[in-house]
Amino acid sequence: MGSNRVALLKDGYQTFPAMLEALRAAQSTLCIETYILRDDRVGDALASVLIERAYAGVEVNLMYDGWGAGVSDAYVTRLRLAGVRVVNFQPVKLLGPLGRLLGRLKRRNHRKAMIIDGRIGFTGGLNLSSDYAAVEDGGRGWRDTHVRIEGPAAVQLERMFLITWRKHKGPRLDEQRYVHPETPPDRRVRIIGNEFRKDRKDIRVAYVAAFNAAKRRIHVTNSYFMPPARVLRGLMRAARRGVEVTLILAGTTDVPLVLLATRGLYAKLLRSGVKVYEWQGRVLHAKTAVVDGAWSTVGSANLDNLSLRQNLEVNAVIEDERFGTAMERLFTQDLYQCTAITRERLDERSLFDRLLSWLAYQVRSWL
Repeated sequence: MGSNRVALLKDGYQTFPAMLEALRAAQSTLCIETYILRDDRVGDALASVLIERAYAGVEVNLMYDGWGAGVSDAYVTRLRLAGVRVVNFQPVKLLGPLGRLLGRLKRRNHRKAMIIDGRIGFTGGLNLSSDYAAVEDGGRGWRDTHVRIEGPAAVQLERMFLITWRKHKGPRLDEQRYVHPETPPDRRVRIIGNEFRKDRKDIRVAYVAAFNAAKRRIHVTNSYFMPPARVLRGLMRAARRGVEVTLILAGTTDVPLVLLATRGLYAKLLRSGVKVYEWQGRVLHAKTAVVDGAWSTVGSANLDNLSLRQNLEVNAVIEDERFGTAMERLFTQDLYQCTAITRERLDERSLFDRLLSWLAYQVRSWL
């Protein structure tokens, strides 16, 4: 598609091998940004490759979120001794529940990005942990979606990483390694993100514009769905004007309170004509959308206030019908593992469940 090549990756069984293959081929620079990093089987495999590349003279930069990640001091020390440059983004300094709460309230780095030589980039929903690895490989097989991008959009992803690295006072960069030939802009593949500006709305604006322009169908898969008013209105208005709006939301989740809050929206969505499905089985963690089979996004941003107004996020926006077809095919496959939400199912919920959903929805901004 234009000057970029984009591959859609499903789950860890496709994503992690593609990442490791690209990392092993790095010649000059590696930049990795993640919310969650664990020193489990996935984290150990990553560390081995990063250490090998650092010994080979590659400038290796690793940034993980201080609240989301769970790596030991020994893991980080091993990396640093090998020459891997590590930044802990906004570390949690106070111990105990209070410290965790205060750390949660700070802006978190929720991005998932990996850039190799400014040439190949990965982004999407997968963190670097065994939660996302295939069950056959000892993981938990969480359902998620990522993309591999080769071309100018990888440079966009790298620039976003470098801004954060510099602002957060990461080790000094060998700047010449990050100078790339100028290429014509390609609007068909764009990297958008929530930056450090006060007005961090790029991802929200992109979603709303796509929903407002939709003519035939909107397919959204989102793991933590508590959208701001403009996003919610965009979806419901599209349904009212005859657009087929279908949502796959998490029926299996690692944050039950968010699921309760999301269910508080179901009646309103159904009244507007939106079709709602809950994913069953493995934990759903994907954040994707495809509109009219031509506009697609895959990224780290949930449709909630934390992602769209507070945290650092990154999404790839791809305007290409072939990629859109692949996205719609994946969405249709996922529907087979979902349960349809109907008015009858909502009426069967107990008064206690409805009360819990109402209460959870009232505190949605804190979840």
